[in-house]
Amino acid sequence: MELSIVIPVYNSERTLTPLLERLEACLIGREFEVILVNDGSKDRSEWVCSRLADRYSNVKAVSLRRNFGEFNAVLCGLNFATGHFTAIIDDDFQNPPEAILSLLREAQTNEYDVVYSQYGQKQHHWFRNLGSNLTNVLATYLLRKPDDLYLSSFKLIRRDVVDEIIRYKGPYPYIDGLIFRVTSNVGSVLVDHHSRQEGRSNYTIRKLVSLFLTVLVGYSVLPLRVLTGIGASLLGFSVWFGIVLFAGKISGWLVVREWELAFWVVSMLGGLQLLFVGVLGEYVGRLSMTQSGMPPYVVKRTWGVLEGKTHD
Repeated sequence: MELSIVIPVYNSERTLTPLLERLEACLIGREFEVILVNDGSKDRSEWVCSRLADRYSNVKAVSLRRNFGEFNAVLCGLNFATGHFTAIIDDDFQNPPEAILSLLREAQTNEYDVVYSQYGQKQHHWFRNLGSNLTNVLATYLLRKPDDLYLSSFKLIRRDVVDEIIRYKGPYPYIDGLIFRVTSNVGSVLVDHHSRQEGRSNYTIRKLVSLFLTVLVGYSVLPLRVLTGIGASLLGFSVWFGIVLFAGKISGWLVVREWELAFWVVSMLGGLQLLFVGVLGEYVGRLSMTQSGMPPYVVKRTWGVLEGKTHD
């Protein structure tokens, strides 16, 4: 199989059929498969996915038991992908299907492991753009990605990198974080970005906070190192300040009231403890859930998979 296309699906009953028809048209003559992953949609997306799997011999459809989130759905799709390259594309036509060929050519020409799409003008809501920009800034420092690389959801990944990504079995997958754990050989292609054809974005404050925390504590030890540095600095300051207080009191040039000293010590230690407990609690909680065997997704039903309805 030359190419796999993973499409996470959520409330997209009206766009799926036109999207598949457009993919079939622009990729005619190529050997490819499409993996539709219905992420607990509330509309008739599951039914549409099943019908498309019946209609097209190169379509696999997977339906999850509930909404696990975009990254979890993508990880599920990657586990069913068999192509030498796998493209990940949204279900809302904001990413032009024809641009998959541009990503593929860039990967083959320059032997990139991953090729990201770059947008000249993004058509997202300002809140979505703000969240994406914050996540990209955080990823630059934590994942050591190139400063000028935008981590778009529309990308192409080489087979051996996909094989490494799907080794992740925890409940908090972050696809870009997993990519940069495997390779730094990445490129980008400028593509158009269109407005949504149907519905509205499902990007919420809760999802932004969840993604921010996943990137912050799930894919780097930098926060712990920063807190360690802060703790060491505060400890050094406390030692220095204690010496000053002691020397001032002994020499008589400084009058220290006991309640002020006690208030300063209790406030500093209490705030420092709360900060450490909060961050360490986030690490321990996620580690506990990861080790508990909680899966990143649960498959409800599949179409075109067990029946062997693929091109290979």
